[in-house]
Amino acid sequence: MARRTKEEALVTRELILDAAERVFHQRGVSRTSLQEIAKEAGLTRGAIYWHFENKGELFHAMMERVTLPMMARMSEITPQDEERPMEKIRRNTAAALHTISHDPQVRRVFEIATQKVEYVDELQNLRERQIAGRNECIDDIHRLMQIAKDKGTMRREMDIRTATLGMFALIGGLKYNWLLDPQAFDLEAVGLAALDAYLDGLKTPAAS
Repeated sequence: MARRTKEEALVTRELILDAAERVFHQRGVSRTSLQEIAKEAGLTRGAIYWHFENKGELFHAMMERVTLPMMARMSEITPQDEERPMEKIRRNTAAALHTISHDPQVRRVFEIATQKVEYVDELQNLRERQIAGRNECIDDIHRLMQIAKDKGTMRREMDIRTATLGMFALIGGLKYNWLLDPQAFDLEAVGLAALDAYLDGLKTPAAS
């Protein structure tokens, strides 16, 4: 019975997150109430409060559902990755671009995060969480670039922090502009071409 209750609770949680995605996407986060999400999910507002303390916690859980798997791929570094760190960066970035381009749920969540949320009132603390998530991504890229520099496959005069922030800004800027107008360009193709040009500029001649 306990196992069934736990499974039912997980199903309800996913139902709430799905409903939140749809309503946030339609109305924007600030204009959406928990009552509207409950109605969309076919639940009571009390059911939402059983799973989430407030709208900010619900938004954060919605984001983590799609971003944590993507972040985990970059964070995990195998011995093979240590041998070819730049390839690891390219492979994981390519996977992220593909997912954003082709997975409707991931695209919807990123559209909410970039276009339909204001970090005010009860959502102010989300800004700090978003910054923490960004910094974690930057740290993962930085770690891989440091490995590449230590192995001599990255130009010695290049500052690791600058190179990391530059790559993060490049991909983030392309993603943001594509989400504004997906018909403007092919995110996957343009993103990979831009990334390859950027990474090639970091490599030593022998590694190119």
